[in-house]
Amino acid sequence: MNIYKRLKPILAISLSIFFIFSTFMFTLRITNNVNPEYNIAVGDEYLLQTTFPFGFSIPTDDISKILEVNQVKNAPNAILTNKNIFELKTLDKGTANLQLKILGLIPYRNVKINVVSKVKVIPGGQSIGVRLNTDGVLIVGTTEITDSDTKIHNLALSSGIRIGDTLVKINNIKVQNASHVSEIVRESNGGELSLTIKRDNKEFVVNVNPIKSEQDGEYRLGLWVRDKTAGVGTLSFIHPGSRKFGALGHAITDVDTGVLLSVRDGEIVKSKVISIEQGKRGTPGEIKGVFYETNNPIGKIEKNTQLGIYGELFSDVEGIDKQKSMPIAYQHEVKEGAAFILTTLDNNTIEKFDVEIAKINLQTKPEPKSMIIKITDRKLLERAGGIIQGMSGSPIIQNDKIVGVITHVLVNNPTKGYGVFIEWMVLESGALGDL
Repeated sequence: MNIYKRLKPILAISLSIFFIFSTFMFTLRITNNVNPEYNIAVGDEYLLQTTFPFGFSIPTDDISKILEVNQVKNAPNAILTNKNIFELKTLDKGTANLQLKILGLIPYRNVKINVVSKVKVIPGGQSIGVRLNTDGVLIVGTTEITDSDTKIHNLALSSGIRIGDTLVKINNIKVQNASHVSEIVRESNGGELSLTIKRDNKEFVVNVNPIKSEQDGEYRLGLWVRDKTAGVGTLSFIHPGSRKFGALGHAITDVDTGVLLSVRDGEIVKSKVISIEQGKRGTPGEIKGVFYETNNPIGKIEKNTQLGIYGELFSDVEGIDKQKSMPIAYQHEVKEGAAFILTTLDNNTIEKFDVEIAKINLQTKPEPKSMIIKITDRKLLERAGGIIQGMSGSPIIQNDKIVGVITHVLVNNPTKGYGVFIEWMVLESGALGDL
C-alpha cells in the first residue's frame, strides 16, 4: 500500500506527459499538410484541406477583393475521411490571412495567402558555357617567403589574411586581375602596401611590406590568387518579356575554397557537349563541353547567388527561343510523383527524361534543397548513371508547369539529387520584381 502511494504521483505525472505528448503529435500529424504560407496565382482556384476538428475562419472582410473562401459541403468522401475542404478563389493581387481554428473556436495558426502574378517562362535545358570575372581576386592559397638573409616570412599569417578572402584594392586602386596584383607588388620595391580585403561581405584594410624572394629576387606577398572561373552548366529558363534568364540553380563557388564568387562581370556563351563521364557511387559524373563563338556571348551574368546565376540575354538561344512559354508552379502545386526534366547530353539537342519527385520540403523563404529528385528514365541511367555535373539547371516539368530545377547530385547515390522551386529562381532573377 505504501508503495502504491509513492508510485501514484509518478504514474499521474507520467500519464499527463504521455497525454500532452500524444495530443501534440496528433495535432502535428493532422495539420502538417497545411502550409503556413501559400502563393497562388491570380485567377486560379485551390482546394485547401484540413482534418477534423480543424477549420478555417476569415478574421476580416478586408480580403473580399483579393480572395473568396467557401467551404465545400458536398465534397466526395469528405465525411468518410474527416476532411474539411475549403475552395479558395483568387480575385486580385494582395495578401490575405486565414485563421486555422480547433472546432471553429480556438485559434491555432494563421495561414498567409499571397495572391501573386500568373508567371510564364520559356523552359531551358540547353547546355551553356559560363565565364565569370570576379570582383577583385580570390585568395586560394598562401605560402612562406624566404628573403636574402634566409629569414622566413608568412605575411598572410602575420596580417590575418585567410584562404577564401577577396583582395579588392591595393593602395585604394581596384584590383583588375592576378597580373595586375603582380605588377603593383613588383613596382612597390618593398614599400608598404595597403590591402583592402573582403570577407563575409565586410571589408577591412591590412598594411604589409612585400618581401624580396631569395629564389628569384622578385617582391612577393605570399598569396596565390585567382580572378576568373569557367565551366559548363544548363540554362533553366528565359522570361520572354524581359529577356532575363536563370541557370544552374546553385551558386558558382571556388573549386579550392568553396567560397561563393563575387561577380564583377561575366557572360554565357554557346557550348557543345563532347563527352559524358558516368556518375558512380562516391564519384560524381560530368558533362564535358567546349565553348564556341566565344566572341559573341549570348548573355551577360549580373549576379551569382546560392540559387543560381542570373542575367540578361543578348541573342536567341538555339533550340529554346522558339519554344512556347509555360506557367510556373508555386510550391503548393508541386506533388510527389512523376515528372520529367529537359537537359542536353552528347547529341547536343534538348531531350526529355522521366524522373520522380521523391520528397518535397515546404519552405517559407527562398532556399536550396526544395525537393529530392530520383531519375527513373532507363536511357538517362544508361548514358549518364543519373544526375551528373553540368546537368545543374535542368528544368523539372510536372502537369504542364515548370516546378523546379535540378541543382545537386547525391554523391553516394547518383540516381538522386536535389531540386529548387522555380518560384524562388524567378523571384531571384528580378524578371518581375515582387511576385
